[in-house]
Amino acid sequence: MDLSHRGRVMGILNTTPDSFSDGGMNNGPGAAMDHARRMISEGAEIIDIGGESTRPGAAEVSEIEEIARTVPIISALRAEWDGWISIDTSKAAVAEAALAAGADIVNDVSGLRDPAMVEVCTASGCGVAVMHMQGQPRTMQLAPTYGDVVREIRGFFEERHTSLTSAGIHPEALCFDPGIGFGKTLAHNLTLLRSLGDLGVHGRPLLLGVSRKSLLAQLLGDPSMEAREWPTAALTSLGREKGVLLHRVHNVKANLEALRMTEAILGGGNLP
Repeated sequence: MDLSHRGRVMGILNTTPDSFSDGGMNNGPGAAMDHARRMISEGAEIIDIGGESTRPGAAEVSEIEEIARTVPIISALRAEWDGWISIDTSKAAVAEAALAAGADIVNDVSGLRDPAMVEVCTASGCGVAVMHMQGQPRTMQLAPTYGDVVREIRGFFEERHTSLTSAGIHPEALCFDPGIGFGKTLAHNLTLLRSLGDLGVHGRPLLLGVSRKSLLAQLLGDPSMEAREWPTAALTSLGREKGVLLHRVHNVKANLEALRMTEAILGGGNLP
């Protein structure tokens, strides 16, 4: 993927009945495909498909169920679209099935800490999104602590880059996600957002996922999902100004517009 001139938007497609952001609206092949097509028409160049909620307290899902929720959608989307498809999973078996069905990228919230996942990604040559998370999704928000959150996450990225490239994953296959909201307090999240420009390692791109997250409700005092849309677009603009090139979002149109407007001001976008 050429990121030399402009950033890209990754559209979120949750195929779960308990997603924090959409309450299962896209849980089902027909609804999921309609939503994927809508995001593509609005400019998404990556569709990130997930079959297990990673919100705090969410129930675990078996490999079989996660495959059943995601692989048919990946197959159907691959049959009609030649863009980038990502599988959002921490399970090696799910990643392997998704890649076989036509996915291009593995987006792993656990940062490929499972050696089996490393083997799957190495063998396939797929793209890899490595996210930082302290703890596990079910317990990550109980008491997250850091000495220096920026230094520790950058150190994690350095370690993962070394380990994964040593295992055979091509350096250009890697991007890194600081995991906003994953084992971080509001103060940690704000520090990371201020410091996005300091988190990159070895020239690899950052992936930012802040869309509709609870930190927005905490800051705004409004728990509704509708109130989180424009603050998300504002953070997309801020992230691009700080060099973030991959943006994982629910509302593709608004965030792509914010991204392109920011790039035009920065001088890095394609003007009409």
